[in-house]
Amino acid sequence: MRSVQQYVDSLRDGRTVYFRGRRVEDVTSHPVLRAAIDHAAIDYRMAEDERWRDLAVVTSEEGQPYSRYFALPQTPQDLLHRSRLIEEATRLGGTLVVLIKEIGTDALFGLHILAAAMDQQLGTAYLPRVQAFYRHCRDHDLAMAVAQTDVKGDRSLGPVQQAHPDYYLRIVDRRDDGIVVRGAKVHTSVSVNSNELIVLPTRALGEGDAAYAVAFAVPINTPGLKLLASPYGGHQKNRFEHPISAHHKMVETLTVFDDVFVPRERVFLEGEWQFAGPLALTFVEYHRFTAVSYKLPLVDLLVGSAWLAAEYNGILRAGHVREKLSRLVAYAETLRALVEMAAQRAKRVEPGLVAPDPLTVNMAKLHFAEGYHQALMAVQDLAGGLLVTGPGLEDLSTPETAEYVRRYLGGANGASALDRLRALNLISDLTASDFAGYQAVLAIHAEGSIEAEKLVMLRSYNSKPALAYARELAGINA
Repeated sequence: MRSVQQYVDSLRDGRTVYFRGRRVEDVTSHPVLRAAIDHAAIDYRMAEDERWRDLAVVTSEEGQPYSRYFALPQTPQDLLHRSRLIEEATRLGGTLVVLIKEIGTDALFGLHILAAAMDQQLGTAYLPRVQAFYRHCRDHDLAMAVAQTDVKGDRSLGPVQQAHPDYYLRIVDRRDDGIVVRGAKVHTSVSVNSNELIVLPTRALGEGDAAYAVAFAVPINTPGLKLLASPYGGHQKNRFEHPISAHHKMVETLTVFDDVFVPRERVFLEGEWQFAGPLALTFVEYHRFTAVSYKLPLVDLLVGSAWLAAEYNGILRAGHVREKLSRLVAYAETLRALVEMAAQRAKRVEPGLVAPDPLTVNMAKLHFAEGYHQALMAVQDLAGGLLVTGPGLEDLSTPETAEYVRRYLGGANGASALDRLRALNLISDLTASDFAGYQAVLAIHAEGSIEAEKLVMLRSYNSKPALAYARELAGINA
């Protein structure tokens, strides 16, 4: 297993990264990107820390330790252990998911399942390739990103119908030793600070879209692979006013494949269009389980910060306040119950893995997404307008202004102005900053849209018993 320093050193490999139009020669020395690297290093720090080692590390059959993220889930308990590790890492990350091993292993699990199905139905030999790449990532303790979402262009049209043939990533050349791909993906999280990039299809495809049915993996420093980093939330912040986002960050990229060569042994789908949709969906179901697991610290913090604001404002006894707090508690605990149920209802699939129950996973994700903005409203209501009108850090360090802050901004029951402002700044960072906007957009769009979650729920639900019961009580003969 790698140390934090080994992880950081591995990122100095000549990768092509741009930030605000400028080439970044060394991502580890860039002030914004380095914040994302330090955040991602939480996974490696946990493995070194005795408090977390039993949770973060498992042992192979050969007696070698490796990250629990790579443990192929074979029982519901394995999924629960994975969920707890994701939750604890995110808690240490101040409610921001770490993701450098979570999302990559989600993809590896999905690839195992679909490769086994393709080999059985089509006589291909993809599973040995997937297994070899899995062992490579596991045994070298690598950080991984996943590029799935194509830029899409006109979303009412399929890949071959687009005015621009590269709005979906496609194969443009086939060689004896591999393939060449061209196109771009968007929303690629943690790519600037990962070692490997796993590429998956984004949707179901038709027979005419065979060139777009492609899955593979390449190192981040592969020639022709170019990462255009999003600058969102990239300005410098102080930890008093931004207690979360000043030192926790994740970076997304527009990920460009400028005629990238992929060696044959790294290709996991090459034109088998009928498996593009199932592969995308299988990955997403694992990834939505990861998503609802990493949302748990976030919903816990919404409850805790709302309660803290109510205490400092002296309003805990008010009926409407208790009603809002009870709804926040129900919101958080319902999500936790659904996460656990998704693992308990896990389904066994080939080759010997278990997958989270898709109905319950999507119920959990829908519950979180549809309730998130209402939860923010409740927290902001209890906190008050000082979230965006309060004094800054300099007002506390300047003698002629600090006295006014201390005198006038204290809270109920003798709470100091400093403590009250710390609580309000936490809530402001959580609900009213660019970090809050980032989280709010993720709630709607990350890991698939709300409408996609509803579609999977309807597809996964067995309506026959409910319909039979309704017909029986209505006296309708089927």
